[in-house]
Amino acid sequence: MFTKAEKLISIRNLNPKKKEGFLKVISIFSFLGIMLGVAILIIVMSVMNGFRTDLTNKILGLNPHIVIEPNGQIIDDKFKDKIKKEYDEFTLSESYRGEGIIVTRDKIKGILIKGLGDKDLQNLVKNNSFSKNNYKKLTKGSAMIGAELAYTLELKVGDKINLISSAFVSTPMGDVPKEETFIVGSIFNSGFYEFDQNLIFINLKDALSIFDKNKNDINLEVYLTEPLKANFYKKKIEKINQNFFVYSWADVNKSFFSALKVERNVMFIILSLIVVVAAFNIISGLAILIK
Repeated sequence: MFTKAEKLISIRNLNPKKKEGFLKVISIFSFLGIMLGVAILIIVMSVMNGFRTDLTNKILGLNPHIVIEPNGQIIDDKFKDKIKKEYDEFTLSESYRGEGIIVTRDKIKGILIKGLGDKDLQNLVKNNSFSKNNYKKLTKGSAMIGAELAYTLELKVGDKINLISSAFVSTPMGDVPKEETFIVGSIFNSGFYEFDQNLIFINLKDALSIFDKNKNDINLEVYLTEPLKANFYKKKIEKINQNFFVYSWADVNKSFFSALKVERNVMFIILSLIVVVAAFNIISGLAILIK
């Protein structure tokens, strides 16, 4: 709140005597300059913060908050029970992911294949806002693909696709990449182009089969009630067992958010200059008035 003295000084400088009429014009323009500068600064920073929050929510929509990889060790039930006992807010799920190629008709594309249990995928669909068309259980031999990928490859629910993994199998003709056929069971739309264009969900057992892995290679994914605390809990998990490789969603998207942070800071500095220029106008006006 303004004090009585501050109000009197403001009125005196914004409404000078008749012989100082030109100073009134200077005061008005200086006042409007600061008002517009502060308003633009607040609006732009709010838009930037909203943009960052929206992107964060979309990235977290399909990505686990913390991933624990075996790293040559076995993630046994004892380790899982210990985490559940210490952190009630954790939601755990098993997964395996790897790079592969999707082949259909006369088209081919590199993709990321992620294997999940049907119950884990149902929780992912339930707890996120992305839309899903004709969603069915992720049974053996079925796949859930992104809307952009379906559009690019002209696929629809019920179509057959061939997935080729980075694992090789020995044949009389030599080593060849492992290939399996799947049926498109459903199509999802996360609202994030990179996910919708490059991600395919399949059953966890199918993922282990196509990548020639076993249960000892399964990763453990952790979902938090407060995703922004992922790095804090990551350090806690590393202390429980230092043999596992642990990383958070912030580590995976570190370069992206660093660039976004730099852009936000530079925008703040540039817009602050508007306020500084307007402030100099007021200072110059007051200097002329005193002179």
